[in-house]
Amino acid sequence: PWHVPASAMAGDGNPGANERIGIGYVGVGRRGLQLMGLPKEGRIVAVCDVHAMRAEAVAAARKCRAYFDYRKLLEAKDVDAVIIATPDHWHALVSIHACQAGKDVYTEKPLSLTVREGRAMVQAARKHQRVFQTGSQRRSMKHHRLGCQLVRGGVIGKIQSVVAHNYPSPWLCGLPAQAVPKGLLWDVWCGQTEPRPYHADIYAPRGNPGWISLMPYSGGEMTGNGSHGLDQIQWALGMDDTGPVEIWPEREEPLQAPVYMSPESRQRGDAACSANRVSFRYAHGPVVTLDYGPEAGAVFLGEKGKVVVGNDRFSCEPPELADAPLPPDAPRLEVSDNHFENWFAAIKARRRPIADVEIGHRSAVICHLCNIARWTGRRLRWDPVGELFVGDDEANRYLDRPRRKPYELPEP
Repeated sequence: PWHVPASAMAGDGNPGANERIGIGYVGVGRRGLQLMGLPKEGRIVAVCDVHAMRAEAVAAARKCRAYFDYRKLLEAKDVDAVIIATPDHWHALVSIHACQAGKDVYTEKPLSLTVREGRAMVQAARKHQRVFQTGSQRRSMKHHRLGCQLVRGGVIGKIQSVVAHNYPSPWLCGLPAQAVPKGLLWDVWCGQTEPRPYHADIYAPRGNPGWISLMPYSGGEMTGNGSHGLDQIQWALGMDDTGPVEIWPEREEPLQAPVYMSPESRQRGDAACSANRVSFRYAHGPVVTLDYGPEAGAVFLGEKGKVVVGNDRFSCEPPELADAPLPPDAPRLEVSDNHFENWFAAIKARRRPIADVEIGHRSAVICHLCNIARWTGRRLRWDPVGELFVGDDEANRYLDRPRRKPYELPEP
């Protein structure tokens, strides 16, 4: 049976079903702070960050406890669920440990750093019967839903092709050493990656260039923004439980990623790491090309017209398709207008939320596949059931990364 959090139970001193869910935050930097607008059913009871002064300042402002080791936070009885807003290379380990500790989980997108990490997160959530929401918040935005519903409902007929945004892959870092800020546990921040000297433009998410653009810590904007746009494609096409079967770069040449030796804008790296456009194909036919599509959505081209979804708006050509009735037998997308409220409702009902961990994993996988196609510089065949490249040992080596001790993934 599902394990029910304390806040959903009454009696013996436990808060009743109408009481609030105790939330602990792991990572309270830029994104963590943006995620603190909880529904009234939630209350912040603890925060954790590897920057001690940041954790203490946020805890003081929110009148809650501060931790510097997330494992201690997970031991707290009044923490029913956790919101994980760390850098990408920390998502998997914290998420799996949270599931094992009996906490429900909200992990920011992109869900994983590698394909293998994502699958381990799904396995942990299922084994420990956790309600696990991925932070793919476009699934809880009205106009994204309406646009994807038109595509899914067949209003533009059979989908002939899809155009996504041309997201850049990550590049390499050779930034010089700087003094580590007081209170920052830099070696812990590095986590599973080989430690390198601190620099403010590694520590920042998006800076000059920031960790989101750097290969050890992220999949670049391919996973940073691609986890939004490519997720919308999965949703609109009804592919949440599967993925492409073939991925290929425009030119058969492996990516030669630049190395940033001093701080500079992302412009040079983004240009070099998006120059080789990638396409992929689903088994039932539609080809998706990374090109001129919107960052947070895609352009869907069908037999009867076009739908553009992106940045909480959608448009149709011809325009009257926007008001076309759905066929009676067309599938209806789940309605959610608030991602946290959807997660909280799922916690109370012990059901899967709108961006369940499997959905977040499958969307992140496409991002990873597109990066791997660029890195190998060739056409790849993908088995979405076994989650392996067919007959390609080199490509399969990119499905996971080495991890230093003691940051290996546990058994789910």
